[in-house]
Amino acid sequence: MDITEFVVSSRNAALLYGDYSTYHRQSTKKLANCRRKLGLATKNRGKFAKKGDVTADQISQDHAYLHLLLLTAERAWAHGMELKAIHSTDTKGLAGRTRSHIVSRIAKGAATAETAVELLSQKEASGASLNDLLEARAYASMIRGAAQFENHSWEPCVKSYSVAHIIYSALSSAQKTDTYKDLLSETIEPSIRYAAYQIKIPRTLTIPSIARKAFPSEPSLVEAVNQLGSNVLKQGSPDAQKEQGDAPNAPQTINWRGREVKIEDAAIGTALASTDAATSKLAEKLSSAEVALPKEMAAAYDDVLIASQDATDATKRAIEELKEEGVSQNDSRIQSLQITRTAVNYKMISWRIGRNRVLSGEHDGALLDSAPNTTRKAKKEAGTKKPKDEAPGRKIARLKEKVVLYDATLQSLDSIKELPGVAADEELLEQLDATYKYFHALK
Repeated sequence: MDITEFVVSSRNAALLYGDYSTYHRQSTKKLANCRRKLGLATKNRGKFAKKGDVTADQISQDHAYLHLLLLTAERAWAHGMELKAIHSTDTKGLAGRTRSHIVSRIAKGAATAETAVELLSQKEASGASLNDLLEARAYASMIRGAAQFENHSWEPCVKSYSVAHIIYSALSSAQKTDTYKDLLSETIEPSIRYAAYQIKIPRTLTIPSIARKAFPSEPSLVEAVNQLGSNVLKQGSPDAQKEQGDAPNAPQTINWRGREVKIEDAAIGTALASTDAATSKLAEKLSSAEVALPKEMAAAYDDVLIASQDATDATKRAIEELKEEGVSQNDSRIQSLQITRTAVNYKMISWRIGRNRVLSGEHDGALLDSAPNTTRKAKKEAGTKKPKDEAPGRKIARLKEKVVLYDATLQSLDSIKELPGVAADEELLEQLDATYKYFHALK
């Protein structure tokens, strides 16, 4: 029945070039067309006659009846979000009646989505598969969580969004599609994190950990999730360890220029642990390789760079979340994260410079006359055979490649100076200036 794809594609098509008002109008139009095709619309100038409720048998015969429920829920949700967007610029915030109106609209959409879940639960009559039922339950939980979010009912909000998070995580691991991942990263996880902050859940707990703890202990729902072959509910599984990030090897502190800062965000600790693991693998690979070409050595840096980038992204997200929550720049949490940001960015840029140095060749590419060995065979025979003279064109091309690498290194050094706190560190600035002059001289 492709419930999630139907909803997400409808939202993306409208919100890509419009806003919630556009989506509200489109949902209203699609709903009218759907009712007309099913013969449920009142004829022009005809007397209104209330139609019966949708049944599981009707959904089995024609999936358009399910789309009718989904469009009704989406229209109500879009109306609520439209009202929220209209009043988002109010200086005094959302008034009581306005908030109540928004909540009532979204709650109506949640009630309609929950009706769809009840109908699909009658598997024999509706013909729904396990995936269809789980997608409908996750969608209904997501809409209900949105209503509770707007109503500032934080604990129920976490529980509702946790159901959606666990189900979409299980579906994502089973089907390997980006649709579920986008919903998780863009909608569900930020909402869980904000609601968890409101009820004083520590940031050291990752979002998957929070979702597992808040997931309801309904035997039928737990069994349905486990039937997907996913390990998202198992605390000791490899997937859980990877997502949870609270493994014993995750660092608790980070040091930067003599200052030790506690890592309070679990996502940052997870990324730093991945960086340490990738660094160890890189060292083993470089030391165990019998014959390593520059490009092969540079490729070995990729995992470290990816993990380092994840650490910088996690730090940036943590700072942005605190700012959105209204935390002052002078707050100790922001200050600690700024130091962490400088430390992780410095490490990432250092690895990037190291990769450039490997690609430059021996002595950072200072030996202009040494031709690189592009194959393993050529490198092994380099000590026994006299090297051939290289064509001038090829030599000039190699020099141009080195200049590009030097330029990238110089830009990286400049970017370090822009990191928070570096401008006030005279000793570090002297080291950076000396390194800058070194690579500028090589260029």
